[in-house]
Order: sequence, then C-alpha cells, then structure tokens
Amino acid sequence: MADYTAAEWWELLPAGIRQQADGYVLQDAYLGAVRAVLEAGRAHDLGLHEAQLVVHDRYVHHGDRVARTPDSPLDLESLTALARGAHGRVVAVEAVWDGDTVHDWFVVLLALTADPVGEHRLATVYRSAAVRFLADEGSGPLHPSAVAADRAGRALAVHLRVPFHFASPHTPDDEAPRFRP
Repeated sequence: MADYTAAEWWELLPAGIRQQADGYVLQDAYLGAVRAVLEAGRAHDLGLHEAQLVVHDRYVHHGDRVARTPDSPLDLESLTALARGAHGRVVAVEAVWDGDTVHDWFVVLLALTADPVGEHRLATVYRSAAVRFLADEGSGPLHPSAVAADRAGRALAVHLRVPFHFASPHTPDDEAPRFRP
C-alpha cells in the first residue's frame, strides 16, 4: 500500500467522487463520505483506514461549514416534555449504551412506558455533547456520556417519580441487563 498523506489520497480521487464525498461531509454524513472515498479509492489501493483519514481531513477542511447533527437536549424541561409526549404512561427512565463507527460509545436515554408497553428515545448522549453539558465539572475517570446521561436521567426520573436504571455506568456495555418493571 502506498504511503500517501490524506491530501495526496484526496487528489488521486476523480473530481466527481471528491464532489460527492464533500457533499456527504457538508451534510455530516460521515459513513456516506467514507464509503464513496473507499469505493473509488480501491483502484489506488486505498483502504478503510486511509478513507477515514481522508474524510476526517475533509471535515477539518470544511470546519464550521459542516451542518452538524444537533445535540439532543439534556435539560430537565426538554426531557420532561419529550417523556410526557410518549405514548403510554412512563414507568421508568433508562440509560443504555450503544455505539457505532462514527461516535464510538454513547448513551441513549429512554422513557419506558406501560399502556401501551414501549420505549421512547428521549436523547442520544454523544461524547461531544456530554462534555459540553458537563462544562467545567468534567467526568472524572468515567465516560462523559455516562456521567451526563446518568445526571440528566436521574433528574428526570426524580421529577417524574419513576425509577431510573443504568445497568453499566462505569463500563460501556451494550448487552447489560435491561430494566424489568
């Protein structure tokens, strides 16, 4: 495999692919951009790691022009409104781990309902949003997403007078036991 910089890999791609990848980047569609770069770059032995570096470089290049996906609100008033908008009676608030190749580990806050039984996503707490939410307080040795979700979820549960459940606040685990009423 050739030892190119991200900028050199970028220049090897056809203009149409560069335009398509930049379009994905400007829409904050990371995986679409990586896929476009990877598929066209294979002709030059560009691999997944190199495609990710190229796309990261394009995010840096475009900076504030990228239409970032907005953060989920974590304030009590917004979470309360979302929970009250769920179909069914809220019986618990739960935090569960999830992850993907773009955001790494993150935590999802859910309102669990009865009549009808269901779960309703209230917020997705990515690391970047958690760091902003925690501001100067920090998260100590724990993942910032866990600390922010725990704090916001507990406050909501107290406010709604329902249990709060977070099976694995200390270690990311998307297979941790779920809440059972």
